[in-house]
Amino acid sequence: MPLQRLFFCMMDGIKIAIIGDYNFTFNAHHATNLAIDHASVFLDIDINYYWIRVQELAQHKVGFFDQYDAFWIAPGPFVNSFYLNGIFSRLVSLKKPVLLTGEGFRFFIEYLINKHNLNLSNEKLISDNLIVGQYFENLEIIPKSEAFIKLYQHFSTRELSAVRYSLYPNLLSELLGNYLDVEAVNEFDDLEAFSLKDHPFLLALSYYPQITSTRDLPHPLIYTFIRAALNQSHLINEEL
Repeated sequence: MPLQRLFFCMMDGIKIAIIGDYNFTFNAHHATNLAIDHASVFLDIDINYYWIRVQELAQHKVGFFDQYDAFWIAPGPFVNSFYLNGIFSRLVSLKKPVLLTGEGFRFFIEYLINKHNLNLSNEKLISDNLIVGQYFENLEIIPKSEAFIKLYQHFSTRELSAVRYSLYPNLLSELLGNYLDVEAVNEFDDLEAFSLKDHPFLLALSYYPQITSTRDLPHPLIYTFIRAALNQSHLINEEL
């Protein structure tokens, strides 16, 4: 590809779709925008991000997803969580960077349960939210993978969340054996972060890293996601 063409493509920055039912009164939604801004300044790149409601995105054709370099499933609540299964299916097949934070963590696990028929007895395999009330809870994140240990080397492992779930042991064993890689747990030994096997970058976090991100110290997980989006953008540009 001519260098001039590549230059103009890079100048356009990257495009991220934030999938969620935005509400300006929700701290986690406001923090999602700020965390992307923090990463933009830290990495010195232009980032264009757009909130898209779950039901609206579900009604778009598959080609609509092609215009974005990465996708962030924002924290809930979701007006129509039913549509998330179809969205997850599209995102997994696209192989573009995906980040999930908050309630999307549980919905993605439920998507895997349905997709792979992991609940033939129709049992309750995921607990209700173990955090009571509308407040954020402090959690100690214990990195398990080499990547997470590195990313948290210079960042506090104290994180904030409004959701926490416990998984039925047999389900957890099945998921980690065949579909997921554990990235981190909390002090209660509940799964807090996982990545999808055989996907270049699909990371799901039960907690909210966007809340602990600051302009002076952007959250390492978020700027890693942005870097993955930037790499994706360059790959696409090189193919044009």
